[in-house]
Amino acid sequence: MTLWDELVGQRSAVALMKEAAKPDSPAMTHAWLITGPPGSGRSTLAHAFAAELVGAGEEEHRWNQVVAGSNPDVSILATDRVTITIDEVRALVSFSYFSPSQAPYRVVVIEDADRMTERTSNVLLKALEEPPPQTVWILCAPSPADVLPTIRSRMRSVTLVVPERDEVAQLITQREGVDEDVARLAAQEAQSHIGMATRLATDPDARSRRDASIRAVLGVSSVSGAVKTAAELLELAKQDAAALVDRLDAKERESLLHSLGIAPGGAVPAAMRSHVKSLEDDQKRRATRSLRDAVDRVLVDVMSLMRDVLMVQVEAGVEPINVQHEGLVRERAQQTTSELTMLALDAIDEARARMAQNSPPLLVLEALLIELSGRAHTAAA
Repeated sequence: MTLWDELVGQRSAVALMKEAAKPDSPAMTHAWLITGPPGSGRSTLAHAFAAELVGAGEEEHRWNQVVAGSNPDVSILATDRVTITIDEVRALVSFSYFSPSQAPYRVVVIEDADRMTERTSNVLLKALEEPPPQTVWILCAPSPADVLPTIRSRMRSVTLVVPERDEVAQLITQREGVDEDVARLAAQEAQSHIGMATRLATDPDARSRRDASIRAVLGVSSVSGAVKTAAELLELAKQDAAALVDRLDAKERESLLHSLGIAPGGAVPAAMRSHVKSLEDDQKRRATRSLRDAVDRVLVDVMSLMRDVLMVQVEAGVEPINVQHEGLVRERAQQTTSELTMLALDAIDEARARMAQNSPPLLVLEALLIELSGRAHTAAA
């Protein structure tokens, strides 16, 4: 399976990028902005396009080089931290001014362009205004509005769509070897987010945490219950985040100590402690971002739950996202009204916005669940 094959449901975008990568193609330009919903394959498309541009050698070898970050003519910036630093972008800009070492192009990919501050974006803007010859920039973001208009206007935009559930399920079945029904259910609950669907299909603990989150939210009926459940949801989010980063942290530390010539379990010499401290600081920042992402995933799941409740209340006749909780959804639908469910969906939007503004996760969850309990509306009446 190639990188192109993993881009399910993105036929027009794949066709455009493949055409642009051909020698002397009129579709080619020096800067690209790939946007689309989370899990649609933005980074995968950027990697596939970069591998196609650097040309020589077997396809699979090129893709492996690009993904591993070992191709000398491709630089990829992906961050698990809250923001991309100005120094990281300055380093990419410097890299972009060197001629390719062995490929027709030098390719620079920024996977999380929406995490650049305005000051950092302005550093990049100068490179886009006066692009070096044979250098191609590829930025990825959820939407065009997530990058500065001055940057957006200097790039060709490629928009990805939400893939179909069955396409995602087929990809997971082929790639991971899981049962088709398991893959289809995971794709449904993940709302076609390929990464999350893969986790749900392959990780029983991830499925269990999602199930516990849904049941906890449906059980909230009072302010005291909301406060208690908020703490439970935060703990589940911490477990979910830790499942992703703990193993990576250990592997990074082991790799660093090995590169410094330090045996496993050995003491770190004073002269080398700054290297370890720098790694630990990066890992702490990643842990902060991972927790916020995990809380946001909980909020997305809660939103899907309230969407299902609303669809029952208005008798829309559409398939629910949370198929396994259909009975509980109908029970919730009978206990409240469509007007209150709409207010609940607005509250979830507000909670996600607060998380994006770095509000304390526990306070965000408490405020949301109090709202969902219905007490906030009763008090306001």
